[in-house]
Amino acid sequence: MIQVGIFTGYFPYTLEETARKIREIGFNTVQLDVSFKDMDLSTDQITSDKCKKIRDTFRNYNLPVSCVSGYTNLVHPDPITRKKNLDHLKQIIRFANELGSPYVISESGTFDPDSDWVHHPKNKTEVGYQECLEVISGLVDFSKTQGVSFLVETYVNNVIGSIEETLRLFADINDLHLGLLMDPTNYFEEHNIDQMDQTLNQIFNALSDRIKIAHAKDVKRAASAHGVQMADIDASEAHALRGVGAIDLPAPGLGSLNYDLYLKRLSRNHPNIPIIIEHLEESDVARAKRFLDGKLLANGC
Repeated sequence: MIQVGIFTGYFPYTLEETARKIREIGFNTVQLDVSFKDMDLSTDQITSDKCKKIRDTFRNYNLPVSCVSGYTNLVHPDPITRKKNLDHLKQIIRFANELGSPYVISESGTFDPDSDWVHHPKNKTEVGYQECLEVISGLVDFSKTQGVSFLVETYVNNVIGSIEETLRLFADINDLHLGLLMDPTNYFEEHNIDQMDQTLNQIFNALSDRIKIAHAKDVKRAASAHGVQMADIDASEAHALRGVGAIDLPAPGLGSLNYDLYLKRLSRNHPNIPIIIEHLEESDVARAKRFLDGKLLANGC
């Protein structure tokens, strides 16, 4: 049966308190954000001892780490910022197994200099794709040396932002150390948001065999077009994002995603996969879990 988890980053506490609070809600796995109030986990301060302490703390609370967050803009146009981003991501990859999982996740990023979440014209050019491909190829090669798999998370406003671009990436990097983080909400734009079931089936028909971990948030058409929408929470920018342009990305159960179809398609080939709840604040976590548990129960997943 599908395992329900949560990002640790929605709980802005010390390591021990974060694990305790997540377990009290009834989760049995987590996606690990390498950030806790009582630990310095900046790039050059990530150590083997700290990673093992994090891993063992979650294990002691019966919360195995299913995957590790490495989210950053892989193709940031400023070379200094890009190097800083990639250096930190490689440090996480280097210690991933000691953190508890061989899976490290990031989206591909955008060439926009000011926001990781908006489209930039270069994203959809051959030059932009080749530049992104070179970066991801390097990350996959490095991951292989560490016994780790790099999981790319497709997002519409990034370089790898569609079914076709995701398929192209996997064709160009034919390596078992490259996998897919499945979040179907990330494939919806204004042109396909009203074609829910058709789009979901297209996603799974094309990409199901690449999936390693799944996410649970929601998607809906925005009441009106807007810029980048961020929630006011004590969490990373990735966790605060709530929508861009004509698309809102709320918590599970608060949008129009066909969860029954999503979970049926996901469980068909991945019956025991972890699904990680996101895009919410701590006060909404219990409700979101009840919603997802109910959908899993109703669909026998």
